[in-house]
Amino acid sequence: MTTNASASEAGAGPWLVLGLGNPGPDYAGNRHNVGFMVADLLAARMGGKFKSHKSRAQVVEGRLGTPGVSSHRVVVAKPMSFMNVSGGPATALRDFYKLPVERLVVIHDELDIDYGVLRLKKGGGDNGHNGLKSITKSLGRDYFRVRFGVGRPPGRMQVADYVLKDFSSTERKELDYFTDRAADAVESLIVDGLERAQGTYNS
Repeated sequence: MTTNASASEAGAGPWLVLGLGNPGPDYAGNRHNVGFMVADLLAARMGGKFKSHKSRAQVVEGRLGTPGVSSHRVVVAKPMSFMNVSGGPATALRDFYKLPVERLVVIHDELDIDYGVLRLKKGGGDNGHNGLKSITKSLGRDYFRVRFGVGRPPGRMQVADYVLKDFSSTERKELDYFTDRAADAVESLIVDGLERAQGTYNS
């Protein structure tokens, strides 16, 4: 599959969209949980509700895209393991749905991008992100990524402290807009292919 191939060019079977985060109410508003936030939006668009799955994830199945025109089967999942062992649920989901890693889209926070900015890519390094590190160790690098910028920590704040804090009150004013745009980017990646989605959202 080429990086600009759409789902229709990639053969049968669903796409797996994996939003990264940590489970539980204590983490719900953290910067590190923005993948969960976007996954929740996608589930709402699909008109489904998350259900527990034997892969140690919450899963919702449905379709994304324009009904009857460019609609594609999609499984949206949130690992219920902690971030640094996301590879386990990702592998179990891949095996259960029998899909190639090239049909996996991972949504995650990205420190080296300004807040709210998106970058779509395929492959590459993990940049110290423990969730990506775990997935790459389990599945290799050939999956798609929707990288949601959260910016660098201020001053001498440790990275771990920063990503495990909630978005600031200033950031929350635009958070709904940015997560909605990220959900749009996921849909575009699946329906239009990487190259076209990058042209629209890598700005």
